[in-house]
Amino acid sequence: MRPPVGPLLVTAALLAGVPGLAAQEPAARAPGPPHHGTRRPDYLSELLPHRMAGIVLPPPPPGEPPPVVRGIYLNRWVFARTKFYDLIRLADSTEINAFVIDVKDATGELTYPSAVPTAREIGANRAPSVRDPRERLAALRDRGIHAIARIVVARDPLLARGKHDWAIHDEGGGLWIDGLGEPWVDAFHDSVWIYAAQLAEEAVLLGFDEVQFDYVRFPDEPPARLNRTVYPSRRDGDSKRSAIRRNVRLMKERVAALGVPFTLDIFGLTTSTTGDLGIGQVWEDLAAEADVVLPMVYPSHYRRGSYGIAHPNASPYETVRRALIDAIERSRAMPRSATIRPYLQSFSIFRVRYTAADVRAQIEATEALGLSDWILWNSSGNYPTAAFRPSRARIASTVPASTGVGEPPR
Repeated sequence: MRPPVGPLLVTAALLAGVPGLAAQEPAARAPGPPHHGTRRPDYLSELLPHRMAGIVLPPPPPGEPPPVVRGIYLNRWVFARTKFYDLIRLADSTEINAFVIDVKDATGELTYPSAVPTAREIGANRAPSVRDPRERLAALRDRGIHAIARIVVARDPLLARGKHDWAIHDEGGGLWIDGLGEPWVDAFHDSVWIYAAQLAEEAVLLGFDEVQFDYVRFPDEPPARLNRTVYPSRRDGDSKRSAIRRNVRLMKERVAALGVPFTLDIFGLTTSTTGDLGIGQVWEDLAAEADVVLPMVYPSHYRRGSYGIAHPNASPYETVRRALIDAIERSRAMPRSATIRPYLQSFSIFRVRYTAADVRAQIEATEALGLSDWILWNSSGNYPTAAFRPSRARIASTVPASTGVGEPPR
C-alpha cells in the first residue's frame, strides 16, 4: 500500500505543468450572448403560466456556502457548452442557486486538464471538455451560484486499467469486470481515495466552492459476479464497511484544510437499511463524517411495494417522504450528523414520464419535512422550469409586472 503523500496542490507552482493553469486569474466576465439561436429553450415562458409564489434566497456570507442549497447537476459536456449559459439564466430567474459539476465522472475522464501526477500518468487528461474552467466558474461566482465539484471515487475504469495494483482482480486472473464491461478500482486501497482528494484540492484552487464525492462504495452486482472478486489491498479481518469508513475519513482529513464543505453521495436505500447493502455504506458511518450527505432517493430506484407503496416510481411525493423520514430519524439519534440534502429525480425511466409536477412533488415532500436543501439529477442537464419557484429579486427587473410572475397563487 502506498504511503500517504503530502498535499500537492496548495500552491500555484504545481499548476505550472498544465498550460494556462498557472496564469493569473482573468477578470470575471458576464455569461455569453443572451441568445444562441431559435432552438434555445425559453425558460421564462415556462414560468409565466405557473404562477408559483416567488422566493428570495439570502446570499451567503463571503467565503461560505449559501444557507439554503437548491441545485441541479451538470455533466462535463453541459458545463462546456452554450447550454451552461442557458442554465445560468435559469438560475437567474428561479430558486436554483447551486450547480453540481462533474470534475471526474464514472468513466475516469476529467473535465479539465489536471496537474495531479496520477491523472497525468493514466491519461485522464486526454479528452477534457474545457481547457480552463476558471472563466465559467467566475460567471457562477458573479451570479451568486454555488459551484460544487463532483468527483467519482471507486468507479474509475481509467484508473483501474492504468494501475492494475489499485484495481479489483478476477479470481480467474486479470481485472474483474462489472455488468457493463468495466473494471473498478479496489476501495480497500488508500491511494484510490488520496487521488480523489488531490483532485478535490485542485478543484477548490481553481474556484469550486464545495467538493462532493460519489461512488464512495464497492460495486453493486449480482452475487454470481461479485463472487469472482479479489481485493489485493484487503487487510486481514477488514470488511467493506470498515474500509469505506476508514477511507472516507482519510479523504476528509486530506481536504479539511481547504475550508469547503465535505459532502458524500450515498445510496437512497441507506436511509432505511440497517446493513451495508453489500457495498460498505451505512448511514451512521457516513453521516458522522460528512458535512452534507446526499441520499439518492430517486423513486425509480425503489422496488414495487417498498414502504408499502404499490408503484414508488409513480408516487414521487410519498416515496421521497418515506425515505427521508427514515433518514431524519436515524440522524436525530446521532450526537452529530451531517446536513441531509437529497438528490431528487428529474428524469423519466421505466415507462413513467416525469413532469414538472412530479419533480415539484419531490421538492415539496423534502421541504414539508423541514429539509431546505435538495439537488436535482438529470444526466443531460434538462430541467423543467415550471417545477421551480421564481426568484422575486431576480425576476423583478426582467418580467413586466402584468405577467403575474412572483404573485401569490390564486
